[in-house]
Amino acid sequence: MKKRILLVDDEPSILDVCSRYLEREGYLVVTANNGEEALQLWRENRFHVIILDLMMPYVDGWKVCEKIRQSDDIPIVFLTAKGEEYDRLIGLTIGANDYITKPFNPRELVLRINAICRLLEYSKSPKHKKDDQMILKANSITIHAANREVFLLGKRIELTMKEFDLLNLLASHPKQVFSRSQLLYKVWQTEFDVDTTTVTVHIR
Repeated sequence: MKKRILLVDDEPSILDVCSRYLEREGYLVVTANNGEEALQLWRENRFHVIILDLMMPYVDGWKVCEKIRQSDDIPIVFLTAKGEEYDRLIGLTIGANDYITKPFNPRELVLRINAICRLLEYSKSPKHKKDDQMILKANSITIHAANREVFLLGKRIELTMKEFDLLNLLASHPKQVFSRSQLLYKVWQTEFDVDTTTVTVHIR
């Protein structure tokens, strides 16, 4: 079955170029030209990945991402002209899996989406599902992977999706040392050059 991509940008040329490259790779692409339309499509359809511009009319990409992250861990890739380090950190912190700045190479975008989809396939594998059934204990912390719940001294604590994924990964490999790049790949589902400072921000 073809993977469904929601592509959101207010520039028709970006929608056209990205759609052609992604469709050539075998993806089914649905487009929206503003954040309000994107949220409506997300509510009414099932997508595998969302590619999202930041500066759009009605509802900007920041708010779209925050709204989706309240209930959905679908991979989100920001595709934007806002290339400052601060913007990248904010984007990854609020829940984006990847952050691509304009101008960009459409082929690189396709490769990044391919990488995310490979991780989606792994998450459905029997090995991953078996791992998700584990209950991990680390000192006074108990992690219920299947329910995505964390307890400290028996009291449930609230974590964002990325905070949970990061804690669960580290607790699952207590004697393993990860580089920031490895954590980005495993938790943020990107294997490309994304600023690793966001990992430090989450660990703090």
